[in-house]
Formats: sequence, structure tokens, C-alpha cells
Amino acid sequence: KALAIFTKYSSSEFAIRPFINKDEKYERRTMAFMKRLAKDKDKNVRRFASEGCRPRLPWAMALPNLKKDPSSIFPILELLKNDESEFVRKSVANNLNDISKDHPNLALKIAKQWFGKSENTNWIVKHACRTLLKAGNSEAMVLFGFGDPKNISVNKLSLDKKKIKIGEKSEFNYILKVGGKKQSKIRLEYAVTFAKANNKFSKKVFKISEKSYDPGEYDLSKKHSFANLSTRKHYAGKHQIAIIVNGVEKAKVSLALID
Repeated sequence: KALAIFTKYSSSEFAIRPFINKDEKYERRTMAFMKRLAKDKDKNVRRFASEGCRPRLPWAMALPNLKKDPSSIFPILELLKNDESEFVRKSVANNLNDISKDHPNLALKIAKQWFGKSENTNWIVKHACRTLLKAGNSEAMVLFGFGDPKNISVNKLSLDKKKIKIGEKSEFNYILKVGGKKQSKIRLEYAVTFAKANNKFSKKVFKISEKSYDPGEYDLSKKHSFANLSTRKHYAGKHQIAIIVNGVEKAKVSLALID
């Protein structure tokens, strides 16, 4: 009860997690307590009900039992899915996104139940499915109207420079060709396969746009920075850039990153 009071002034989602992890009895009691908090009049307390039981809350103690079986989380999310506070709804979306990483089918089941019910749930579902969309999950794509891109191609993918230094930007150009006779709703992304230390590679997907295209050809371009970040260090070596349409890789090109 003290944590419910503290969270009104300073978030308690880290402090509640040892109680969820202690043992099965404590987990049941704590999750029942969190469910009651989901009905609190204070938005900070309601957010705490969701944020505190996120299976993959960043920088927090892991919740292995909830990662394995998130069923006790769903009643809390149900109570909060139409919350008046965007602060609370964002937590619900992030919680469902956490669940999607370990149980994509369960997350999709909830997403399909909620999508189309209200503007609030539509926003939650879209935000919650971001990991599934970046992974190219076909069910998630279809849910948001991104169909099979068999009539869409990416041609003449090229780079302004095939060799760049760490810290510089690379610009890539390509032609998006949309076939058929009707508009196509397209989610455009690009993936960079980074050279890492010890001859390893790491792939990251970046969103370009989501929009509808009439049949035809479109000259498009994009820049990507290879500057070091606090969350990403670049290494010299072969890298790849790929264009992805509705979850399907359509073209790729290589470049060399040098010191």
C-alpha cells in the first residue's frame, strides 16, 4: 500500500517487482493488488498498475514468471485500455509490446480484439505491435492494412558513395514500383546490417513511412548516419542496406565503412 502512495509522487514500478518475484503466493497477491490499483482515481497509480508488471521493463528487475506466462497481466490491461490518460495508455501499449516479444500470438490475439473498438485502443494496438511490424510479422501487417507486396518492387537501389568514414552519412536512392490497378497501402522501411566486433553482424530496422501509393513509379531517397551514438558504436567493415516493403526485403546493397 505504501508503494501505491509513493507512486503518486515518484514512480514505484521498480520497487514492486521483488514482491512479484518472491514466490508464487506473493506473485498472486501482488498481481491482485495491482489489478485493484488499475481502478484508482489517480492516473499515476493506474499507470503503476501496468508499468510495474511489464515483463521487460528497461533497466528493471526481470520478471521471469510473467515472461513465461503473462496471463495475470491481461485483466489489468483490459481495465486500462480505454483509460482517459495517454500516460496510462502508453504504459499499456508498452506492456503489450513486451509480451509480443515472448508471445507474439497472444499479443496478436489481444490486438485483434481491441483494434477498431475506439481511437484509444487503435493507438495502443499500433504502438504495441511495433516490434512485430519491424520483424515483418504478416498477421500484424494485415491487421493494419499492409498486404502482400507481390506487385511492388524496388529497383535501381544505389548509394552516393560505396565507401564512407565512420561519422559520415550515406544516401541511398531507389525506385519504388507499384503495380496493379488500385492504391496500395505501403509500410516502407530500411534495414542496416552493421559489422560488429569479432566478425559478427547486427541488423536493425528503421521506419521510413506508411502511406498509400497509386500504381506507378516513385523516385525515393534516404540518408543514414553512421555517427557513433551512446547506444551504438560503429566498426569498420562491410555493411548492408536493404529496402523492406510490408515486411518483405525487396533489394539490398553493400558499402564499406572505414575508420
